Amino acid sequence: MKMKCLALGLALCSIFVSYSQEPNSPEFGKGLFNLIGKDSTWSAKIAARIQLLGSTTWTENAKGNFTDPHYNALIRRARLKFDGFAYSPKLSYKIELGLSNRDISGGSQYTSDAPRYILDAVVMWNFYQNFELWVGQTKLPGNIERVISSGNLQLVDRSLLNGQFTLDRDMGIQLRHYTYLTDTFLMREILSISQGEGRNITTGNLGGHQYSGRLELLPFGEFEGGDEYSGGDLKREESPKLMLAATYNLNLNAVKTRGSQGTYMETDYGFHKTDINTLFIDAVFKYNGFSFMGEYAYRDAQDPFARNIDGSLTGEVVQVGHGLNLQTGYLFNSNWEISGRYTNVKLDNNITGENPENQYTLGLSKYIVGHKLKVQTDMSYLSVNNAPDELMYRLQLDLHF
Repeated sequence: MKMKCLALGLALCSIFVSYSQEPNSPEFGKGLFNLIGKDSTWSAKIAARIQLLGSTTWTENAKGNFTDPHYNALIRRARLKFDGFAYSPKLSYKIELGLSNRDISGGSQYTSDAPRYILDAVVMWNFYQNFELWVGQTKLPGNIERVISSGNLQLVDRSLLNGQFTLDRDMGIQLRHYTYLTDTFLMREILSISQGEGRNITTGNLGGHQYSGRLELLPFGEFEGGDEYSGGDLKREESPKLMLAATYNLNLNAVKTRGSQGTYMETDYGFHKTDINTLFIDAVFKYNGFSFMGEYAYRDAQDPFARNIDGSLTGEVVQVGHGLNLQTGYLFNSNWEISGRYTNVKLDNNITGENPENQYTLGLSKYIVGHKLKVQTDMSYLSVNNAPDELMYRLQLDLHF
């Protein structure tokens, strides 16, 4: 058995080496394999990426000193990506699999007690002019920071705002459309109907569905190469570029504390169900190496308290509140970038019992081959009302094939 596995491994290595020496092999960062069928009716791009993260966190003691460092080193992300088209370039697809512990965590009875390997499995059909229909599991049209790939972030990871309010991924359909109001003024609209339970759920719809709508306005035209969905200004926009956007999400009869995210609000009679509203307003500006991103998030619920049949509280509540995230950076000609971020998250203390949080982050990045090969580090100071403050240092290597 061991010899068979060894032979298979050697065969795969031989194929890879042989293919990598072909004249049409993709450049670094553009996939491991880029295949097109002989009759041009299909294509497949296969790519991989890893993120290696090391971090240290200190907690403030009664004397105001930061002590008791906690060290951690982990494979933050390890993923395989497949995309291309089938039958016609107008019918494309994307599959993304997560292999790290953080990627696949969250398995439960609602996922058939299986790891959550699948991140994206979506088919996209450009069925008429500027209209496109998406079907499957993928990111919802939520806040800009979430839509940006984790491999294209300006800092080591996303902000506290995203962690608390993101819509993340869900199973459903999306209708996308764009139009030019003038020669340069671009408007994009996205409508989504999804299951409302998050990704990789196998038990079906336990509450109601969720409905999302997003409007994006780009008054100065498109960013180069779609760079509004990437951290920093690595394209060094030659003229000012701006995107203003808003998203509204309604999750009817939601059974989780953060809409399609969070924990299930179980009671002694089933699930607590309530309508949850989430609003995002965000902006992206880039010009000549300078970048700015701002986000505001707000969530409320019709009945945030989960109760048993006798009226007693279960302890699970909807995470009602709002957040603000401001982020900026400048890319030098040497491809070193300095960046900074301020994040404020304030949940309703009367409902959640949580104290307001303020986080200040200073980051430094070296882009060796853009976002495909980079080293990033940052230092964050977290201030929490009526609780110990924290200091966190992180260092991360990002590699995309």
